Amino acid sequence: MKGLLTMGSTAPSSDGTNISGTSAPGANTSGIKDELVDALGARELGWRYKALPAAAHGRSAGDYVASGVSLAELQTPLLTLDAAAMAANVAHMARWCAQKGVLIAPHGKTTMAPQMWRNQLESGAWGITLANASQLRVGHEFGLRRVMLANSLTDPQAITWLAGAQGPDFSVVSWVDSLQTVALQEGVLAGSPGAVLDVIVELGGAGGRTGVRSIAGALEIARAIRAATHLRLVGVGGYEGSLAHTADVADLATVGGYLSGVKELHEQLLAEGLYAPGAELIVTAGGSAYFDDVVNVLGSCRAEATDSSPQIDVIIRSGAYMVHDDGFYRGISPFARGGEAAAGQAPFASAMHAWARVVSQPEPGLAILDAGKRDLPVDEGLPEPQMLGTTLGGPLETLHGASISAVNDQHCFLRFDPATTTVALGDVVRLGLSHPCTAFDKWTLIPVLANTAHPETAHPEAANSNGYQLVDLIHTFF
Repeated sequence: MKGLLTMGSTAPSSDGTNISGTSAPGANTSGIKDELVDALGARELGWRYKALPAAAHGRSAGDYVASGVSLAELQTPLLTLDAAAMAANVAHMARWCAQKGVLIAPHGKTTMAPQMWRNQLESGAWGITLANASQLRVGHEFGLRRVMLANSLTDPQAITWLAGAQGPDFSVVSWVDSLQTVALQEGVLAGSPGAVLDVIVELGGAGGRTGVRSIAGALEIARAIRAATHLRLVGVGGYEGSLAHTADVADLATVGGYLSGVKELHEQLLAEGLYAPGAELIVTAGGSAYFDDVVNVLGSCRAEATDSSPQIDVIIRSGAYMVHDDGFYRGISPFARGGEAAAGQAPFASAMHAWARVVSQPEPGLAILDAGKRDLPVDEGLPEPQMLGTTLGGPLETLHGASISAVNDQHCFLRFDPATTTVALGDVVRLGLSHPCTAFDKWTLIPVLANTAHPETAHPEAANSNGYQLVDLIHTFF
């Protein structure tokens, strides 16, 4: 598996070893075109990338990383990733899936970062999940070989494009949840002889998001697909995360009941012979909050192909696990609660942090930071003040008793007790964040540091030999 240094540069790791090099030209051994991912290292840095100071302008991304830059040479506001934490999270999930006998198609919309997709694919991911037609085009551009589109295509332009773009090197499975969708796709493709889209029937639930609301309705859709000319039914699935938002008894019961419905639908589709003959079948559910319940309920659907029965794979689609967080997922991840935690599963580690500088102290106990909604996610909880230092990349101390009380477009309100905590103009605060899905979309380029697990040991005069060393620059494509 390649390290997180994916751009062809040769920056050493924190212990002086090389993390990774470039791939062989034309290689596509991991389900994505390596040469296209590696080529990101040649991108010229400039004013478009707010994560980097002007001193980086005019240099290539790969050369900048290889030059031995540290956190101390960057600027605030800033979002950074932790290479060691991400590698550990990816390996942890890969081991767990292998032990449970399920596959994973990580939801790529979380990061929209082909470099990170490649790491997940090289760790055994079945493919990458995406959410809409524009994301599909990004995946196609970077040579993704297998994609699950967790959505229904109803835009004629998108349907026509996919019918022409798909093939052995770009296999896509999309969802349908209504007879109208079946009819619409059939109508759009009527003028494309031989065009066939692989689809799964999406089961939803009352009060949820998309998905047909009953098993009877799903069977009716499946029969329409079976009779269609341009569609091929290859699976069943949905998303339990739209039906619950906590790990309390009621929400877990809702999730369990929904997943039992997905299983029942799959069994009825098999019994009625509605799946496409000869197809490898998919049963899919599972975001980052309830993937353990998905495996507990749907894991038994998995089956090896025989002379008389098809291959059936159970695929989860967790997207946040690689980065994790210090908020919503820290509390609800199956590795942090319930049976998996009780069985000894180590929790994922948060691999993202924000860094913000004090720009004003208008009153005692209040400091205004230079990061806001344009830089930080706030939809699943406000940022968490964790550490305080006098300089970016310098030693940090734990920030006790502080909180973020409000976030404006470009500023955070840091509240603290002036009797016990000293905060000065220009000080730097490390913030824990909640919800990576709405963190990445605010940054076109994200610096990756080697290992920030012990920031209190960092010293700027030794920055290139500790975890604050820059080892990668992640490009996003939202």
